[in-house]
Amino acid sequence: MPSPRVTVIIATYNWSTVLPYAIESVLNQTMRDYELLVIGDGCTDDSEQVVAAIRDPRVRWINLPANTGHQAGPNNRGIKEAKGEFVAYLGHDDLWLRHHLQCMTDKLDETGAGVACSLLARILPGRDIGAPVMPMPEHGMGGPPSCTMYRRSVTDKIGRWKNYRELNVAPETDLFRRAQAAGFQVAFVPRLTAIKFPASQRKDVYRDRPSHEQATWLARIQSDPDFESTHLVRMIMADEVTRAMPARKLIRILFQELKRRLAWRLSRRSGLKAIFWSAKGGGIDYLRKYKGL
Repeated sequence: MPSPRVTVIIATYNWSTVLPYAIESVLNQTMRDYELLVIGDGCTDDSEQVVAAIRDPRVRWINLPANTGHQAGPNNRGIKEAKGEFVAYLGHDDLWLRHHLQCMTDKLDETGAGVACSLLARILPGRDIGAPVMPMPEHGMGGPPSCTMYRRSVTDKIGRWKNYRELNVAPETDLFRRAQAAGFQVAFVPRLTAIKFPASQRKDVYRDRPSHEQATWLARIQSDPDFESTHLVRMIMADEVTRAMPARKLIRILFQELKRRLAWRLSRRSGLKAIFWSAKGGGIDYLRKYKGL
């Protein structure tokens, strides 16, 4: 059989209730030429049974023998198993809009770039509207993995994801920067293609394992053929005060995201980085505890 164009990797750990929604958002893609590898990070729950129930030949379950503590471990196993020309990542608690894979592969075909990043909506707890997250390649900042696609040749050249305990930045940032340093072009896809529910903003989610947000948002995506444009407008017209000046609201949201990233960068430079990051991955270890891991 011919190799698929895209290998989709979902890294997961003991949160089986969200998996059906992430997987369904992949199976709903308009672009059909892909394989889906769901990689357990030493899962001990019923995730394998949940994936097996999907019964789609493009979906495969792999479980690591031990927990590595970050998606980098499962992602590297996925890269090792990948047959696709492109590799796309989806958080196990995130969702894709139907056009995600098509938009990303089209952009990489069009530009010859090694990396493609799209617009993502970040959903905070209790919010009914997303905050846009855009890549900033000029500052060495790509998007979250769920809105990023790489040519497989990139990791063939620069190596795979690194262990977070060895880094002073997030592993996805390190991978992105190494791709840039190796001369790979980064292409921006000016489309909303992904919805992210940051676990770092949801205390004890890995203990409680909720899935109601994913169920609600996937239903919205599936029921509204114009979900992308509708939600882009909602992000602009976020409240009645700024309805007369929608662009101003969007600029404010983008500025808040930029300020958040800048504060994070300054905290590292000012000697406070031990709070978030250390040579032993202190930042991720802290967030793991917050998330209930």
